Amino acid sequence: MKIVTRELLERISDQALHSPRLRQNHNLHPADDSRCHRLLNAIEPHSYIRPHRHLDPEKDEAFILVRGRLGIICFADDGTVGEVVLLSAASGNLAVDIPHGVYHTAVSLETGTVFYETKAGPYLSLTEDEIALWAPAETAPAVQAYLDQLRGLFHLT
Repeated sequence: MKIVTRELLERISDQALHSPRLRQNHNLHPADDSRCHRLLNAIEPHSYIRPHRHLDPEKDEAFILVRGRLGIICFADDGTVGEVVLLSAASGNLAVDIPHGVYHTAVSLETGTVFYETKAGPYLSLTEDEIALWAPAETAPAVQAYLDQLRGLFHLT
């Protein structure tokens, strides 16, 4: 049995804080080719996850907040913001289930944020049709401004 402890959350949050991408996964599934992926995802406020979608009809994705505050944003195919949901104990929203085919991203709104993520495996790199080409690539100079815009949806910068 695998147990998620406060110490584990602290460890992966510390790893995220010191990671160049400001996030750290802790897989609970045994391998990338596992049929069901279950993982903890520690994410810091200035980490950028480029909006993307999963086209495989089996790859609906669920996020369950473990601690912190996490903003979830879904987009129309043209990049227009659709749904915006704040996951936090205070808001009462604790989880989301994102259907396959929907462009989405997550933004950390508090240091030490951790969420549990699950989706069908195996792990496959995103295809060009799954990456939001209307959003900046992770290494683009426009990332910080775009991330600030996304965080601004939650009245933060």
